[in-house]
Amino acid sequence: MKCPFCAYIEDKVIDSRLSQDGSTTRRRRECLQCGKRFTTYERVEETLPLVIKKDGTRETFDRTKIFNGIVKACEKRPVSVEDIEKAVNRLEVKFLDLGEREVLSSSVGEAVMEELKKLDEVAYVRFASVYRDFRDINEFMTELKDLLEIKRNK
Repeated sequence: MKCPFCAYIEDKVIDSRLSQDGSTTRRRRECLQCGKRFTTYERVEETLPLVIKKDGTRETFDRTKIFNGIVKACEKRPVSVEDIEKAVNRLEVKFLDLGEREVLSSSVGEAVMEELKKLDEVAYVRFASVYRDFRDINEFMTELKDLLEIKRNK
C-alpha cells in the first residue's frame, strides 16, 4: 500500500477490524519509511450493474458518486458520515441483489431519494429539487405537500 504522506510502498499492518456489517475490513497501517500511520478500507469487489443514463450512455455503478451526491444534499444538516455510508451500503446491496446487468439511472435516483427521505427531510427536498429539475415554485410545493402527507400518515 502506498503511503499517502511519502509515497513509499512498504508498510506494516498495526490493526485490522471488520465493520459491524462485516462487509469492510479497516486496517491501520504504519509506513516503514516515514513512520506515519494511515487507515485503509478493504471490501470485496462485486460486479455491480451498469447504469443506463437518460441519453442512453452506460457507465459503471459508482458508489463514490452516490456518496458525494448524498453528502452534498446533507451539507450543514445533522447527518453523520457514518449514516451516509450506511445508506450508500444499503443502496449498493439493493442493486447487487437485483442481479441485473443494467439499471436505469432513474431507478438509482429514486432509490437515493428514498434513502434520503429516511435520513433527513431537508436533504431529501434538496436532492429532489435538483434531481427532478423543479422548474417553478409550484413543483417544489407539490413535493413538499407529498412529503408532509407521508409524514402525517406515519
